[in-house]
Amino acid sequence: MWLPSVSYIGVLPASGRPLAYAALDGELNLLALGQGDLAEVLAFCGGQKQALVAIASPRSPAKGLLQDPAYRGTLGAPLRPGRWQQGRVAEFLLRQHNLRMLPTPSDESASPSWMRQGFRLYRELERMGYQPYPTEDAPRQTLEVYPHAAYAALLGHLPFHKNTLEGRIQRQLLLRIQGLDLPDPMRIFEEFTRHRILQGILPTEGLHTPEELDALMAAFTAYRAGTSPQEVTLIGDPSEGQIVLPVAELKSRYGMTG
Repeated sequence: MWLPSVSYIGVLPASGRPLAYAALDGELNLLALGQGDLAEVLAFCGGQKQALVAIASPRSPAKGLLQDPAYRGTLGAPLRPGRWQQGRVAEFLLRQHNLRMLPTPSDESASPSWMRQGFRLYRELERMGYQPYPTEDAPRQTLEVYPHAAYAALLGHLPFHKNTLEGRIQRQLLLRIQGLDLPDPMRIFEEFTRHRILQGILPTEGLHTPEELDALMAAFTAYRAGTSPQEVTLIGDPSEGQIVLPVAELKSRYGMTG
């Protein structure tokens, strides 16, 4: 499927289930939202003439930068001997803001299956001509995103857990505020009745799944990076992969409330 003009695509690799993906146009209209295997996602991305593809997975295994004492001394944050020997610089720096994520192993074979799927996705897109963001004048680029941190950065505090009802409502509300044309999640409360609650029925029509919401945030981050690069933050070392967040500046620390 070819989309007109520039498309902003978000992809969420997964273990043992299809990948979730979303696509937005330059006016934040939803062009695609679905699930598919790796081949389907690659075919979709390969059909784009101009696209930014945001992937919620590391680009490659860690390169051991945190094991270098000289490099550790340049990070501007205390690193006790023996601590943070594993993982990437991006993950360490996010941790300083209380934005936690799974450290990326230096050995690909030791990585979880969803992460290995992400590595493969980057490699295949590179073979198609996609370049790492930011590459000047490259019509097709890839970038790494972390939806949990993106939601926190835009909210100003940590979001509710994504698998809870309140977490899904919060995320969909935030995406609507950012300009995405999504159903108003607050309308589900009009469907709450005493009978439904007693029967254990939660009316979630119009409320996107956690996977869809993460893919949508990934696509929105791609949009922000492509249209307003001054309003994004790249965190990490370029040699092993930077994470793009859809804000110009991070707070020093993200707690449960703003």
